[in-house]
Amino acid sequence: MRRLLAATAAALSAAALLVFPGHASAAPSPLPDFDFSACPAPPANADPGTWRCEAFVSQGVLTISDREVPLGEIRLTFSEGRVDGKYAQVFGDLQHAPTRISGTFGASLRLKYGGYSDFQSNDERRGELDLYAALRHPLLPKECTVGTLAAPLHSVVKDDPAVPFEVISQNPTTVKFGVVDSQLALPRTTGCGPLAPVADRLLGLPSPSGRNTFKLATYVRFKPL
Repeated sequence: MRRLLAATAAALSAAALLVFPGHASAAPSPLPDFDFSACPAPPANADPGTWRCEAFVSQGVLTISDREVPLGEIRLTFSEGRVDGKYAQVFGDLQHAPTRISGTFGASLRLKYGGYSDFQSNDERRGELDLYAALRHPLLPKECTVGTLAAPLHSVVKDDPAVPFEVISQNPTTVKFGVVDSQLALPRTTGCGPLAPVADRLLGLPSPSGRNTFKLATYVRFKPL
């Protein structure tokens, strides 16, 4: 298993271990509503007083070669803290409403959690997240996806200079930042039946690493557990 990102996005939190400066920048308006209902509880052996939940609200865009797919709002939650003095995290939930893909005769795409996340930032990346995308259309079977739970899309996101890190509020602690993955590889569709070649052609799949971009502009709010 790969080394153990969440603000996606991304989002994917560099804010995990930050000491926030005393001056918060002016808050943009309006702020999103944050939902902590899916926060996972700390593990039984968690170090007391070290755990908090992070609620992400992101606006995403996926670019496949020269096709831009606005993803709309993506919400993600996870909890982090320490166990025996070492950093640990527990994934909570990823929510994404289906978004229409222009030029595909009514097809929509919905991102789903692929079973792996690493929300601890380092000097090389903001974090990592496995995803797959459900592809929906009246003529496609319900099993039609880009990536699968067994073979997910692996996104490694870095800071996006276009959306610099910003402290929005100290109480409650709320930050904003952007992340980007310009190396995401997208395979052919899976489980799409006889129309799979049509779906692949409309989406431009497969699309190798270096031709795609996954971007998230993310607000994160923190809640002690």
